[in-house]
Amino acid sequence: MIKIGIVGGTGYTGVELLRLLAQHPHARLNVITSRGEAGQRVSDMFPSLRGHVDMPFTNPAQADLKSCDVVFFATPNGIAMQQARELLDAGVRVIDLAADFRIKDIAVWEKWYGMTHASPELVAEAVYGLPEINRAQIKSARLVANPGCYPTAVQLGFMPLLEAGVVDRLRLIADVKSGVSGAGRKAEMHILLAEAADNFKAYGASGHRHLPEVSQGLTSMCGKPVGLTFMPHLTPMIRGIHATLYATLNAEVDLQQLFEARYADEPFVDVLPKGAHPETRSVRGANTCRVAVHRPQGGDTVVVLSVIDNLVKGAAGQAIQNMNLMFGCPETAGLKQVPLLP
Repeated sequence: MIKIGIVGGTGYTGVELLRLLAQHPHARLNVITSRGEAGQRVSDMFPSLRGHVDMPFTNPAQADLKSCDVVFFATPNGIAMQQARELLDAGVRVIDLAADFRIKDIAVWEKWYGMTHASPELVAEAVYGLPEINRAQIKSARLVANPGCYPTAVQLGFMPLLEAGVVDRLRLIADVKSGVSGAGRKAEMHILLAEAADNFKAYGASGHRHLPEVSQGLTSMCGKPVGLTFMPHLTPMIRGIHATLYATLNAEVDLQQLFEARYADEPFVDVLPKGAHPETRSVRGANTCRVAVHRPQGGDTVVVLSVIDNLVKGAAGQAIQNMNLMFGCPETAGLKQVPLLP
């Protein structure tokens, strides 16, 4: 059994890790930390886990994380980079669900996240945890940077096009929408029910911190810098990411065949039939990305529709997918949940 530690078990990604790991055939939860809720039973805070995770939260200062095989950081940005080195030195593998190790250029990271990086020497070692492109590297990694939710949906949507070199890499547009849980479990005005419900709005038009992460990934796919316009929106739903992606074709290609061939062996990417339109509710609660590709009016614009659950394939589910690869488990272990509908 893989001995699991979770740092930060009270947020949305933390409880999603708990939900999924409680059903994992090869995982055993050892430590779940929370400074504010130390001593409280997990199932008292999250009744949905009653009978599945009844252990108490542990104060991080008393948590024996070094006894774990792997530690997940489901914490705000800036926490994992302060604690990862000690765990790695003790032989513990680390999966960070925040952004501390995603961006290779330290100066760029510090600019977008507004703090000095505490462990820049670990950034070069960290493997970006998008299995569909870095599967081999993830298997041997000590430290995995789990991708963000927007970056996962956008990269999986653009990947076949950029790898094949059939679109203009300098004219990419990502029009993306997220449910409110993407903002985290915290009390802020814009995510209160009366503020977010019955409303739809764009934000971050001048720049969003996921932009450099997406650009880095897309550049890696085609080997050259990309030109990307990234426009996020907040939607009045709890879970889900919907990415509508636009690119200009520079070669004739059977788009449907291109996508089906690229993802034929990927267990968590579902290419829908020609003419389909994926819905966010079709992936709710599941570690699945559903994509569809269109060529409106037969012109030179290709439109890709990509949907994920931001808390699963966009966070906790993908982190467990990475864990499975790191420990030689079947990649789908603990991740075969059927999406919840309605």
